[in-house]
Amino acid sequence: MTYALLSLVFLAVAVVVLAVALILAPDRARLVRRWWAPTLLAALVVLVLTAVFDNLMIVAGFMTYADAHITGAKLVLVPLEDFSYPLAALVLLPALWLLTRRRGTRA
Repeated sequence: MTYALLSLVFLAVAVVVLAVALILAPDRARLVRRWWAPTLLAALVVLVLTAVFDNLMIVAGFMTYADAHITGAKLVLVPLEDFSYPLAALVLLPALWLLTRRRGTRA
């Protein structure tokens, strides 16, 4: 199994959970209006941190990637597939919050 395929599985699960959470949310339109800017800011911060620290960990020898399992597209030393895990977390965590919050509270 390649890292790209594994990444797609993580992203697909996160998107499905988010879709279910939004379908079940009674205040969906307000949530989307309110969350898009903080989510984009969080995505930017997490992706920059991923790029910096993954490159440092690869240089230090903490992580290696088999060439047969990556697409070959890289940002410096980090395979692009490595960025899918933080993206999946950025999608999944708000979705889980939506699914587990008490219905009578404000978002």
